[in-house]
Amino acid sequence: MTIVARAIAGLLLAPSLVVAVAMMVKGYSHVGDGFSAGVIVALAVSLQYVARGPLRTEAALPFLRFAPVVAVAGLLLALATGFFPIVGGKPIFTHWPPPGQHPMRLGTLELMTAVVFDVGVFLLVLGVLVALVHQLAHDGGLDE
Repeated sequence: MTIVARAIAGLLLAPSLVVAVAMMVKGYSHVGDGFSAGVIVALAVSLQYVARGPLRTEAALPFLRFAPVVAVAGLLLALATGFFPIVGGKPIFTHWPPPGQHPMRLGTLELMTAVVFDVGVFLLVLGVLVALVHQLAHDGGLDE
């Protein structure tokens, strides 16, 4: 891969994280969600693998080895958010606050369980896709 492609791949990782956060924040009030955000970041990580190769990418981004743990944590967070209302006798995936009530605020950030669910889905999708790309890169003989 050329030096230009490596440089561009390195520059695209941070903006993809910003776009992913924007997708998740927008997701609870408009169209957008954690799934799309996870795919966006996973594509940026995949570009790193293509441009740099697996060994250089994993040396530059050592947190990628935790992808399976991130996937499991995301799955547990999403399931807990979805099934926690059963404890209170509500149907599954009943989000707080209910329609018509104002959410709690932390500064200008509105705290809602739908956002927590989106974060769980984001972590699940990101973890699974990065683990898949890691496996394909190493099993495909792309090791350098």
